[in-house]
Amino acid sequence: MKKDTLLGVFKSKGRLNKEANSKYRSPFQRDRDRIIHSASFRRLKHKTQVFVNTEGDHFRTRITHSIEVAQIARSITKYLNFNEDLAETLSLAHDLGHTPFGHAGEDALDECMLNYGGFDHNIQTLRIVMFLENKYFKFAGLNLTLETLEGLVKHNGPVNDLSMINSLIGLKFFKKKIDFNTYPSLEAQISAISDDIAYNNHDIQDGIKANLFKLEELIELDFFKKIHKKYKNKINKKNYKIAIYQIIRDSIDSMIRDLLTNTKKNIRKLNIRSFKDVLTSNQPIVGFSDKMKKSEKEIRLFLRNKMYDNKLVLHKNQRGKIIIKRLFKIIKSNPRKFLTKDQLTKDKYRAISDFISGMTDRYAINLYNDNK
Repeated sequence: MKKDTLLGVFKSKGRLNKEANSKYRSPFQRDRDRIIHSASFRRLKHKTQVFVNTEGDHFRTRITHSIEVAQIARSITKYLNFNEDLAETLSLAHDLGHTPFGHAGEDALDECMLNYGGFDHNIQTLRIVMFLENKYFKFAGLNLTLETLEGLVKHNGPVNDLSMINSLIGLKFFKKKIDFNTYPSLEAQISAISDDIAYNNHDIQDGIKANLFKLEELIELDFFKKIHKKYKNKINKKNYKIAIYQIIRDSIDSMIRDLLTNTKKNIRKLNIRSFKDVLTSNQPIVGFSDKMKKSEKEIRLFLRNKMYDNKLVLHKNQRGKIIIKRLFKIIKSNPRKFLTKDQLTKDKYRAISDFISGMTDRYAINLYNDNK
């Protein structure tokens, strides 16, 4: 596709707090660097993707997942001649708000916060980059560009119900500079779908490695059956692991090829000629074909049945929930032991939620064991 700088985001609208531009880094490069150097990003190293981090050194964690999402997003964005730095930044930042113990931990913390505003990891990501990461004299948070903030806000598309964002962030902090009702930039859409590509494929790889299912079960799906057919006569006991890597690589490649073809088709069909057209579109522009959507749905169902609902995984998740709920109760009973006076000034329960959600798996486990 011919490069069209009007479609992608190549010039920033600025930041909520004004800063001088850098002479040698673009605004989106600076955003990426601020994410990478944040404590919240480093903690992703010891946060669960699917398997609790204590289970083994070779399973994916939130940080390896985020890096893999960023790599896929950069590849897609580069080919389409959009802004690689913005797509990479959004990909690296998208999971900053996750609790320990994955979605099980999030569900448990949301239950604990039921009467105090609830918990949502996407909104927590915004709290982190806007308020909780404090490294600057002039402002709280990382003061990321409006484009990055908008991409994080709209990770799942337009936001029609602003009540939770208003409650946990405060709409006033956005200074009326973000339109919540529109679809996000193409870079943000690419980052979101790269997340799907990464976890669908890499969860399969981790699931086979954990002996939750076998390659022979996976290739019952038509999508993987076609890929496996190319290598069927080459696979033996010695190269079984290599075959899995090859099949996953081909799967990612097939999904990306489909995405590129269909996205270019959407741009033509919807007559998207400028960045303004992206914002006024009434549907996502970056996406799979109907055929690939069907395959993706089958893959997700397979993972649900074989992996996420596996008794071993569910047991570990339940253990994580118990730890989160117990820690909430312990800290609520004596918050001054764990949090500073400043942290507790505005909203005690939100401060407790921020503290727990920022924990790594092993920190949460150790704190739980120390306070039994």
